[in-house]
Formats: sequence, C-alpha cells, structure tokens
Amino acid sequence: MAYRTVNPFNNEIVATFADLTDVETMNLLAQAHKSFESWSQASFAERAAVCDRAAAILTERRDEFARLLTLEMGKLYNEALGEVALSAQIFQYYAQHAEAFLAPERVDTLSVNDNAMLVSAPLGVILGVQPWNFPFYQLARVAAPNLMAGNVVMVKHASNVPQAAAAFERLLLEAGAPEGVYTNLFATKDQINMLIDDPRVCGVSLTGSEGAGSVVAARAGKNLKKSTMELGGSDALIVLDDADLDKSVGWAVWGRMNNGGQCCVAAKRIIVVEEIADEFLAKFKAALAGLKAGDPFDTATTLPPMSSQGAADELNAKIKAAVEAGATAIPLGAPVPTTGAFVQPTILTDLTPHNPAYYQEFFGPVALFFRATSEDDAVRLANDSHFGLGGSVFTSNPERGVEVAKRMETGMVFVNHPTWTKPDLPFGGVKLSGYGHELSSIGIKEFVNQKLINVVPIDAPE
Repeated sequence: MAYRTVNPFNNEIVATFADLTDVETMNLLAQAHKSFESWSQASFAERAAVCDRAAAILTERRDEFARLLTLEMGKLYNEALGEVALSAQIFQYYAQHAEAFLAPERVDTLSVNDNAMLVSAPLGVILGVQPWNFPFYQLARVAAPNLMAGNVVMVKHASNVPQAAAAFERLLLEAGAPEGVYTNLFATKDQINMLIDDPRVCGVSLTGSEGAGSVVAARAGKNLKKSTMELGGSDALIVLDDADLDKSVGWAVWGRMNNGGQCCVAAKRIIVVEEIADEFLAKFKAALAGLKAGDPFDTATTLPPMSSQGAADELNAKIKAAVEAGATAIPLGAPVPTTGAFVQPTILTDLTPHNPAYYQEFFGPVALFFRATSEDDAVRLANDSHFGLGGSVFTSNPERGVEVAKRMETGMVFVNHPTWTKPDLPFGGVKLSGYGHELSSIGIKEFVNQKLINVVPIDAPE
C-alpha cells in the first residue's frame, strides 16, 4: 500500500511514506498495550488535560492544520478551517463531559437487598480504520471519546492523507499523551488483519465503504471482537409542498456540495413533491451552474477537485453507466479544468429501480433528482435504498417534518437542515450504512465494558 500525498488540484506527487514492516507493527502494538496499563488508571482530569491541550493546539495553529487537509484531499480551505475547528470542539466536549457520561449508574432491582450498579471500564487497544474525506474530524471522533474512556487508540488512516495522519499523532504527543496512547499506522492490509487477529486488540472501528466494512467486520467477528461500522450513505433530502423553496434550494446545494460532495451524509438524492418540482429544479440547476471550479486554496473557489484522479474517474464512469441505463445527465456550469481531479457538477434525472445508479452512492458533485407524487410517495422513495445513514425533510410545519422523519429508515434525520454532525449528537446508521454509534453519550460507551457490580448484604436471605 503506497502512502503518498498527491495534490488533487494538479495531480503532482508531493511526498511518499514507507509502509511499516510487520516487526514495526507488532512493536507499536506492544507499546500501545503497555501504555493502556497506565492510561486506563489515569484520572478523568489527567485525560481531560491532554484533550483540552489538543483542542487548544488545533485552535492556535488552525491555519497550519487546515493547509494539510486542503493539500492532501483538495478540501476548500475555508471548509478545512471549519473541520479543524470541529475537531477541537470534539476534544473539548469529551474533556468536559466524559466523566459524567461514564459515571456509575444505579440499577433498580427486584430485590430490596441488592445494591446494583453499572460501571464503565475501558477495554484496551481500539483499532480504527478511517477514510480520507474528513482527515482530522474522522480521527477526532474516534480518539477523543475513546481516550477519555481510558482506551488507547491505533489508527490506520487512508493512504492519500499520510501527512494529516502523522500530524494528528504529533498533535496528541505534543498535547501530553504518553507514547502509545495514540498511534498512527502506515500499515498494509495484511498488517491490519494481523492486528485484528491479535488478542491485545479489543475492538475495531471503521468508517468507509460497505465493501471495506464487510471485510473488516467479518475479521472482527471471526475473532469475537466488538466492532462499529459507519459505512456508505445515499441520503434523501425530501422537500414537501409547504417548504420555503429558496431556503430549501440553498440547503440542498450545501447538503449536496459540502466537502466537494464527498460526505457520507451528503444529500445525494433530492426528492421533491410534484407541485413544486419544476420550480425547485430550475433554481437548483441555476445554483449548481454558478459554482466556480479552481484552486481550493483560493477563497473565490466554490467547486474543489475531488480527492484523487481515481475518485474522479470512478465518478465519471458511474455517470456514464447511469446514462447508458436510461438516466438523463444534466451537466451544469462552465467546463471544469482538464488538469486535476475535477468532475462537472451534474444532476441525474429519469432514474428507475432498473438503473444500477438508482441504488448506488455517488460520492462527489452529482445529485440524483426524483419527483414524488405525494408525501407518502416521497417517504417511499427515500426508503427505497440499500443505505440508511441520514436524511432530511424540509417543510414549514416542524411537527409534520417530525412525523415524516419517524417514517424514514435511517439512523439520523434532520428537519429543515441537511444531516450534519456535532460533538453532542449520536452518529450512526442502519442497513448497509453500518451499525453502532460514534459521538455523544451513546458513542462513548461503544468500547467500554458496562460492568455490573452488585453488593449483597452478607447475611441476606437466599
């Protein structure tokens, strides 16, 4: 596996990094396992000091970290600054709230003699396999909750963001984390299998495609290890007949195009009731046509390149295959640059379940547009998906939006805003979008042993 930085704006190779050897990988695991012995006994205050310092460093040097994100995966620079800020917020949030989330919980029992409680004990070494689309946020949302819970974390990041991966490890070391508490791995697939097979690794967390998830989950299952999987998504954005049209269009553009369209919870399927579909589509097309492709470091750029030329080629091939199967492709805006990993903003219409594109995830600046005959039909279209990560409903009646949201088969639904992430909101999906949660009081407990302790009076009758 080649770890290298390739600037997607011009496809120039910037830096390369060597894979770990098997011996190096096992030595790093030994160090992590040893570090767990002391880190698991550290107080919440000691762990929080590290997370608070990491947040402060991210905030103080946000430009430095943001530049890495833009360089390696082409993220718009302003969005990269936002990602660094969000990562800092995650560290701060768990530094402040982890102790309360993991406090012992009294268990009401049928026996008046029992004094039962649940205590949250860390498991040990947690292995993370993470993607490139949010190079710091993905790491922060695995690291902060687990480190505050007393676990130690080893992460194999995506091969195209090695500088961000290494910088995140340096960040935590600078913040005061002992060596081995957080470890970056330039590991091969075989080495990831070695780690999952090793009894010192106690859990596995993956964010990525359903293909990668099925392989890693199977390996973890074979070893009887807990895993969480945050996989693909093809989120529906439903626009009902009473929605504010202009605001709905604006949020649809943001929901589809944020992060260059390369987001698990992007609004990939736009579903609009027939009464307003024509007007919505006209406004949506005009907005996408106004995007400006260019250098992601230039603040005037609104359409960045994709993360790699391979990703761009794959997306263009999907558009072509969709058209060959009967869809209509509507390319929008000025022609994108021919140098770099750019893809023309495109809307696909006339999609039927017989077209493979109907059920696929389109990762990039491509929106699938559907007309719904009614509210019920919009829900039907939204649920006719193999994925179930997020979704959104736009309506002037919040109560109506909540009722529609309850009928959507996803892990998350937002009303009058595209699905998004915050440190205090649980993040996870159903169907092929995976299982388990990250973030919030729910996510922090995924990799702890919720241990029952029951104190029974020694002279209590049987």
